[in-house]
Amino acid sequence: MAEKIPSWIERLLLPKLSEIGGEIRALNARIDSLEKAIEGFRNEMGGLRNEMESLRNEMRSLRNEMLARFDAVNARIDGLEKSISTREELAEIKARLATLEKKVSG
Repeated sequence: MAEKIPSWIERLLLPKLSEIGGEIRALNARIDSLEKAIEGFRNEMGGLRNEMESLRNEMRSLRNEMLARFDAVNARIDGLEKSISTREELAEIKARLATLEKKVSG
């Protein structure tokens, strides 16, 4: 079939086809470059996802630690409240005892 193409058409088309072929190769190279860049971004996103998961785990750990500390502080406060209550009751008992001693001795 190429034998049937007149030489003047061949002279016009071959340079254009060659030029189009070069442009296609350049486009393919750009596409390859973009694919590599996209793959790099995907890898970075995977790394960021891992870092975010690590941060979530650290935050959970800190939260649990803080809750444990709050529980410990609450337990100490409860203990202090009981101690204060006991001291108040003891002071009241001492005051009653002193009143009774005055009544008995007086």
